[in-house]
Amino acid sequence: MAANPDTLNQPMINFTLDGEEVSAFADETILQTAKRHNKEIPHLCYKEGLRADGNCRACVVEIEGERTLAPSCCRMPTAGMKVQASSERAIRSQKMVLELLKSDIPDQGESPYKIDSELDQWVKKLQVGAPRFTSRAQPAADLSHPAIAVNMDACIQCTRCLRACREEQMNDVIGFANRGAHAEIVFDIADPMAASSCVACGECVQVCPTGALMPANNVGLEVVDKTVNSTCPYCGVGCLIKYHVKDDQILYTEGRDGDTNKFRLCVKGRYGFNYIHNPLRLTKPLIRREGVAKTTELLDPNDLDTIFREASWDEALDFAAGGLIKIRDEKGKKALAGLGSAKGSNEEAYLFQKLVRTGFGSNNVDHCTRLCHASSVVALLECLGSGAVSNPVEDVKLADVVIIIGSNPTVNHPVGATFMKNATKTGTKIILIDPNRTAIAKYASHVLQFRPDTDVALLNGIMHVILDEGLQNDAYIKKYTEDFEYMKQHLKDYSPEKVAPICGIDAETLREIARLYATSKNSMILWGMGISQHIHGTDNSRCLIAMALMTGQIGRPGTGLHPLRGQNNVQGASDVGLIPMVYPDYEPVEDPVNQAKYEKLWNVKLDPKRGLTTVEMIHAILDNEIYGMFVEGENPAMSDPNQNHVREAFSKLEHLVVQDIFLTETAGFADVILPASAFYEKTGTFSNTDRRVQMGRQAVNPPGDAKQDLWILQEVANRLGCGWTYQGPEDVFEEMRLAMGSIAGMTWDRLENEDSLTYPLENVGDPGEPIIFTDGFPTESGKGRFVPASYIHADEMPDDEYPLIFITGRQLEHWHTGSMTRHSPTLDAIEPDPVVMVHPEDLHKLGIQPGDIITIQSRRGKISAYARADIGIQKGSLFMAFCYNEASANLITNEALDPSAKIPEFKFCAVKASAGGEISVRIN
Repeated sequence: MAANPDTLNQPMINFTLDGEEVSAFADETILQTAKRHNKEIPHLCYKEGLRADGNCRACVVEIEGERTLAPSCCRMPTAGMKVQASSERAIRSQKMVLELLKSDIPDQGESPYKIDSELDQWVKKLQVGAPRFTSRAQPAADLSHPAIAVNMDACIQCTRCLRACREEQMNDVIGFANRGAHAEIVFDIADPMAASSCVACGECVQVCPTGALMPANNVGLEVVDKTVNSTCPYCGVGCLIKYHVKDDQILYTEGRDGDTNKFRLCVKGRYGFNYIHNPLRLTKPLIRREGVAKTTELLDPNDLDTIFREASWDEALDFAAGGLIKIRDEKGKKALAGLGSAKGSNEEAYLFQKLVRTGFGSNNVDHCTRLCHASSVVALLECLGSGAVSNPVEDVKLADVVIIIGSNPTVNHPVGATFMKNATKTGTKIILIDPNRTAIAKYASHVLQFRPDTDVALLNGIMHVILDEGLQNDAYIKKYTEDFEYMKQHLKDYSPEKVAPICGIDAETLREIARLYATSKNSMILWGMGISQHIHGTDNSRCLIAMALMTGQIGRPGTGLHPLRGQNNVQGASDVGLIPMVYPDYEPVEDPVNQAKYEKLWNVKLDPKRGLTTVEMIHAILDNEIYGMFVEGENPAMSDPNQNHVREAFSKLEHLVVQDIFLTETAGFADVILPASAFYEKTGTFSNTDRRVQMGRQAVNPPGDAKQDLWILQEVANRLGCGWTYQGPEDVFEEMRLAMGSIAGMTWDRLENEDSLTYPLENVGDPGEPIIFTDGFPTESGKGRFVPASYIHADEMPDDEYPLIFITGRQLEHWHTGSMTRHSPTLDAIEPDPVVMVHPEDLHKLGIQPGDIITIQSRRGKISAYARADIGIQKGSLFMAFCYNEASANLITNEALDPSAKIPEFKFCAVKASAGGEISVRIN
């Protein structure tokens, strides 16, 4: 429906509807006006958010002076128009349409797949009787898909699903085939849904008015006990979701109308909630049995009872804290370390870093940002004085040019990708720069499939052209930047002709991209971990920042820099200080002023030295510097590089406390396991990739004796002598407001009422700032800094023995280490086995057919998985998700670190491949 005219300042159109004068906005239809004035007109093919189609004719109205009835969903009113939606003629026609549609429902009754379907609602409201018409052919049910039931015998061919798939999600799987009585909705070329190219986003299910498309297992026939408005626990997009709950179980979900998603969801947000009901959930505290030694092997859940024994909460907490205290007191404060979680709430992350800093006594605390966007944050802080994204994802619709580099958004940020795809329909040009030709390439005007590891050379080449052709914004550079002369000198060595042989992109293409980016009114850069996870990841980010600074493409709508965050709260966890070198709001721990601030707030003496990062902690264990760890909601035994090295370290720890919801690969090395709450079982705030702080609400209870994470953290902290008295997340949030100027103006009540607020929001009542850097930067000088980056190779280059390049990442159906998604029966059924993406020509050279087993070996180990042909993968490269413990990609990745950000080089290592092999047994 149209917005308030006071905000849009639109001229109003006055007309009469059923004898009453009403006012419409200039871009509003009769139906939209009626809905806004609380006047009901039946409608089925119309759905707010979708393009009006006018094909069902249930919404017809009578317009004075016109011979035929008009569909109100498509018809715009004119001044003085007289419309009758409830005249005898209009009502008779509306009822006839509903009767005809009802005649095609099974048994010509109510929908057998969805309680109180929209068709049933209108039939009841208009008192339509039993149909007088013969039903058309009733297609058989298609129950081939694990997530979606297809019951086309209830289809009224309203085409909502087609428009949702083709025009909103832009997946173009659903079509309309044949004509007349034989017309039907089909998936691809009339394939069963499970065999089609459907990505199971569920948009079609959400818009279906009859239940012809529904979540599997007949959940649409259940009467729910309650609905809960919350957010999504997966990627950084942070979609708003409504959870439908019965008997303390989530039955199904719907997208909500938030700025992040506009009702849209992806397969994980839509169907990936049921991992919380998996019988493998941890429900009792566990303590390792005396005399049971740790090994480097992963623990099989079948051996759980022989390794661990159940304990009471008091015993487990005393044992957990006692082991930490013993190491702290005997070996020193820096002999302990903690890894927190980017999946938990802001309040949990804040308390975890506070626990390590005040209870352990050092800054040895980190989380998965070290493994994803640490290099981006380091470069942003160095160059701009802030690690935050400058503009929200939705700003792509305002951009003329969008560069997507090192990111596969249709897989990693699927809902965000829909807005990118939508933007191309209105003229936005997407420039995809990536070693792999990913699905977003279909919508790109330019695809630069460059050689892996050559990002810096390519980006320097583009900036060389900008300066060589005088395309830079001199006024912006003078007013808002510093050290530009250093950059000018540096770029002289990177002409397109010199760079082209290095990166594999011809010089003229580099020139064309430079011109497009620099000369468009609004250009935006989005990047992912293909940029950050290199030993030159910080350099990659420095180049992107320099491109924006030299062209002035920052600080306005439709411009700026956006490193797309991977996990649902990796932004928030970083913001609240879950990093070894900074306190909350990225205040360096080595600054005496910051130290004094937090010593006063927390009433304890703090360590003035930065702590160890994730990978450094592993080395410190093996070097006999770290003896005890607390790991909350992280899974480094799967996520860290060179897994044999990592697992050796964990097997050596004297005392490991793990707080989690499943027996993760890391939990198998624990001395004590504390069963915690999943996302849906807690209330707290979460910060998405756009800097939106959003309210997540508890929908169900933790199973068995599992406890809320905040309660566990406070119990451990108090046994360490911290003396905390928080009553819940609201109390923690209030302390966060005292610590963090960026959110000082946010209140818990306002978040409860509005769901989502964007920081910086420094004063109560402020609107928040979706776009930052509008008038300078939060650096000491107030200016953005140019930092030149020289091209260097990866730590480990291919050679005769290891001639191929191995790249890791994620896949659509699974997420991170798989500890959540692989416990979802729905998601696991869609993608159950470990696969390696290989170019078809490379498969042919290796003598491997798609589906055969392929073995990949690096200098650190080897794994075997199923080969899958992918023409988008560059020849000489292999790609694999790191979520499969039976073929753990990180067994073979390289732990070499970016010197600035200490992030490992996940995106490049040398391997060899061969046909055959044996896939290990899945652990859980």
